[in-house]
Amino acid sequence: MSNDNIALIVGATGLSGSYAGQHLKAQGWRVVTLSRGAADLAWSDRHIAADLEDAATAGAALAAASDVTHVFYCTWSRQTNEAENVRVNAAMIRTLFDGIAKAPLRHAALVTGLKHYLGSFDDYAKTKPYTPFLESSPRLPGPNFYYAQEDVLFEMAARRGFAWSVHRPHTMIGFAIGNAMNMAVTLAVYATICKHKGQPFVFPGSPEQYHAVTDVTDARLLAEQLHWAATTPAAANLAFNTANGDLFRWTWLWEQIAAYFGLAVGAYPGHPQPLATQMADAPALWAEIVAKHRLQDIPVTRLASWWHSDADLGRTLECFTDMTNSRTRGFTAYQQTPRSFFAVFDALRARRIIPA
Repeated sequence: MSNDNIALIVGATGLSGSYAGQHLKAQGWRVVTLSRGAADLAWSDRHIAADLEDAATAGAALAAASDVTHVFYCTWSRQTNEAENVRVNAAMIRTLFDGIAKAPLRHAALVTGLKHYLGSFDDYAKTKPYTPFLESSPRLPGPNFYYAQEDVLFEMAARRGFAWSVHRPHTMIGFAIGNAMNMAVTLAVYATICKHKGQPFVFPGSPEQYHAVTDVTDARLLAEQLHWAATTPAAANLAFNTANGDLFRWTWLWEQIAAYFGLAVGAYPGHPQPLATQMADAPALWAEIVAKHRLQDIPVTRLASWWHSDADLGRTLECFTDMTNSRTRGFTAYQQTPRSFFAVFDALRARRIIPA
C-alpha cells in the first residue's frame, strides 16, 4: 500500500486522467481529482471543481489540494490558433502550480503527445521527422503549446525541487464518453452507422496511413507508465514516449475491426474521405439507432470526435515511436493493439452505448 502518496489528477474525466486515477487508486494511493465541473467519480477520494483558465477562482479552489505529493497533469484547452494555445495552456499549468504552492510535491507528470515531433495544429506535419520518433529529438521551430507546458513544468520543478516526467502517447485508446480525442469510440460509432445503413466499412484516411507502419497507446498502459515514472528514481526528470509496444498497419487492423462488427470491408478508394463530411447526417441516424436498439440516449456528438480521428487517419507521413528511455530503465508493459480496440468495443456494448 502507498497511503503516504496523494495524487492530484488534473483532467480527471478525460482518457489519460481517468485511467491514471483508477490505476493509482488500485495501487493504494489516495486520489484527488480536478476537472472544470462537478464529477461523481467512484475512485476519487476528493473532487475539486476548478477552471484553470480562471486563475482567480481556481486559486481558491486549489487550497483543497495543499496536501498532494504527486501531480498528474492530463488536460489542455484548444484555442483558435497556436499562439493562443501557447498562451492559454501555459497559463493553465502555471495556475495549477501556483495554486498548490504549499503542497509537499515530490513528482509532477505532464501528458502531451506526438505533436512534440509532428508540430502544432498550425504547422502540423510540415516537417517530416525521422521514424521511429526519438525521445532525444530536438524541438521543432515555431510555437507549440506542448513545449510551453514543458517549460512551466521545468521551471516549477527547478524552483521547488520536485522530480518531473513528460509522457508522449500516440493516439489514445480507451473508454471515455465526451472525450475530444477518442478514436476507438469514434470508430465504433462509425461501424455501427455503417451496419445500420447496410454499407461496407471503408477506411476514411490517407493512403500513407492506410499502408504505413504505425502504433497507438492503450490508456491502461499510459497509466502504468505514469505510476512507474512517479515511483522509480531512475525515471526522474526524463521524457518518455508511450505506445503499446507492437506495430500494425491499418490494412489488416481495419479488417479485424470490421469482423468484430460483422461488416464487410469496402474497397479503399485511394484517397481520404473524411468522417466529418461523411457523418454530416450522423445525429439523426444515431437517434434512430438508439431508439431501435434501446441504447443509452447519448448524442453522437458526445461519442464521436470525427475531426480528431480524421486528423490521425489522414496523416501523410509515417508515425511510430521509440521507447528507449523507459525500456532501458525497466518499464516493460505491453498491450496488443487489436485487444485495445476490442476492450473498448466490449465496454460500449456492455453499457448499451452501441448495439450488442
